[in-house]
Amino acid sequence: MIRNLDWKLNFAVLFLVAIGLVSLLGARIDLFWKQLIWLVLGIFLAALIINFDWRSFINNKWVIWGIYWLSIFFLILTLILAPKVRGAKSWIPIGPFHFQTSVFAALALIIILANFFKKEHKSIARVSKILKSFVYFSLPAGLVALQPDMGSILLLFFIWFGFVLVSGISWRHLSIAVIIFAVLGVAMWYGVLKNYQKERILGLFFPNRDVLGINYNVIQSKIAIGSAGFLGKGFKQGTQVQLGFLPEAQTDFIFAAVIEEWGLITGFLLIAAFIAAVFRIVFIGMDEKNNFNRFVCLGAAIYFLANFIFNTGSNIGLLPVIGVPFPFLSYGGSHILAEFVLIGMVQSIRIRRV
Repeated sequence: MIRNLDWKLNFAVLFLVAIGLVSLLGARIDLFWKQLIWLVLGIFLAALIINFDWRSFINNKWVIWGIYWLSIFFLILTLILAPKVRGAKSWIPIGPFHFQTSVFAALALIIILANFFKKEHKSIARVSKILKSFVYFSLPAGLVALQPDMGSILLLFFIWFGFVLVSGISWRHLSIAVIIFAVLGVAMWYGVLKNYQKERILGLFFPNRDVLGINYNVIQSKIAIGSAGFLGKGFKQGTQVQLGFLPEAQTDFIFAAVIEEWGLITGFLLIAAFIAAVFRIVFIGMDEKNNFNRFVCLGAAIYFLANFIFNTGSNIGLLPVIGVPFPFLSYGGSHILAEFVLIGMVQSIRIRRV
């Protein structure tokens, strides 16, 4: 069974994990040990999923719907029990750790949409089918909006939109959808988005606006990357990270933190390893005859790609900062567990295809 694993995918993931641990070791030793615990738990979960033939279990519609509604229950529980941190109720404390329930909702959305599109992808041209799939997204997204957590909402949206794209939607319907979302975006700007969220978006187009406020994080990130050079400043020698100028250097801006100390060459290697991992996941999915398994793999690729684009885009100032992690690299238990669950599912599909 071990021989049949996709080791190119494993090596790419392990490279990202190793660089993340080295970065945490040089920045905060307490976070290094916590991350190590989460990684051990994540690998254990992945191993369980790989060794357990979950396909007949997960193909049961009652199980699929149970997972989906359980994620909705956790989101409601978060709104009731979670303490407010930085203006949002997104994390349920469990002892010394905190669990982000919106991450579980993202996994549940991948599973429910994979189940939906395995049957309906041939009739996705019907507006009713697109709207039905949108309902699956809108329910957890609406609860996450009450927290509020704009980053998780965008992640859920791109999972849904990615499924619609890969299912074979027509260009005509896609054009109509883009127009509708553009109108909704304008409506959200005037009726939904809070002032600080608007400021983040404006800061993207006006990088010199409020340099000590809304644009401070991105400016410090650019300084960290721009001052790194090809080989970086060395282990624990990054001034932006070690002196605390770069906020969230272990989570939102770990990509910039790694580049400052290990150079642009390591940044390129990180991107290459990530692209290799996503490519392997897509390849495994496209080589699969079962539509559910195929959509699970494509959903996993969409999940990883959305996180990567938002994280690196915000680090270099091309996208607003919305607080999403770099997969397998950023500190955080919830996303690490979710990522290894997805890797376990993909590898399980891979070994049982052989």
